[in-house]
Amino acid sequence: MPSSLTASQEELKVAKVPLAWRDQCSALLIPLNTCRRENYYLPWTCENERHGYEKCQYDDMMRRMKKMSKLELQQAE
Repeated sequence: MPSSLTASQEELKVAKVPLAWRDQCSALLIPLNTCRRENYYLPWTCENERHGYEKCQYDDMMRRMKKMSKLELQQAE
């Protein structure tokens, strides 16, 4: 189920994103990594990109937790 935050496999391959990082937020990771490389990984650069990526990761985790608790409630019934 591709979303607007999921990059295509070809884009991920070109950007050399490791398999472990290819998730729902992969489209945000590509510009973040590009910004990091251009700025030599300085911690005060790329803050907007990093915040957007971390927010996406958090939202994805919360979505999975809600789904899991719904499944547990259904199984308990």
